[in-house]
Amino acid sequence: MAGRKNRLRVRAAIAAVGFVIGNVLAPRFGWSNPFLAGLLLGAAAGGVDLLIAWRAHERTAVWRGKRRGEVRTGRLLRLMLSRSGYRVMDGRAVPGKASIDHLIIGPNGLWIVDNEAWGPDTVVARYGGRLFFNEKFGTTVAKGLIQAATALADLLTKETGIPVSVAPVLALHGCRIEGYRGIVAGEGLTVAYPRKVARVVRSEVGTRLSAEQIDLLARTAARILARPSPTRIT
Repeated sequence: MAGRKNRLRVRAAIAAVGFVIGNVLAPRFGWSNPFLAGLLLGAAAGGVDLLIAWRAHERTAVWRGKRRGEVRTGRLLRLMLSRSGYRVMDGRAVPGKASIDHLIIGPNGLWIVDNEAWGPDTVVARYGGRLFFNEKFGTTVAKGLIQAATALADLLTKETGIPVSVAPVLALHGCRIEGYRGIVAGEGLTVAYPRKVARVVRSEVGTRLSAEQIDLLARTAARILARPSPTRIT
């Protein structure tokens, strides 16, 4: 809201410039109605600016409390992964460790995904092989998630007899990630925009699990992983 008046002034100026350009270009292209061409171009220019502002505003919806990050990410994961043989489980807690928002089990491995909302002035990047959230170290921010991934891998391996590893992923809402396609990895942790988490999952190579192993791991996880308290807030 603080910059709303200024944005409206800029949008009006953009639309006015579009209107002038439309009137100038109309005769050159043989358009019979320069005024209408100016209106259409001005409206299109203003609409593009509005769309850009709206997208920037929606990026902070979770940070502002308008939406729940785990709900948005869960929907995206099911939409992008369910048809490819992946199991997505929501709202689980590793015994003695931090609760997690999503557990993904698929043909190429296992992942736990947590959601965090950071302000739009936060920049996440990797320098010298280390992750940084502005001045904070990434591993300090997600220490609990990394420990939960290790504990869960040991637990599932013991319960099923299938040697597995679990990769931790942090879905970030609101902030800016300085990485290729909105994905940055370092120090055993991957951070990504919610819509990019499925890409992280699909790009993993090495581990191969059969349909029977996936089913056993999913059933075991459902049995041994408790659901966290409903008072938990993301």
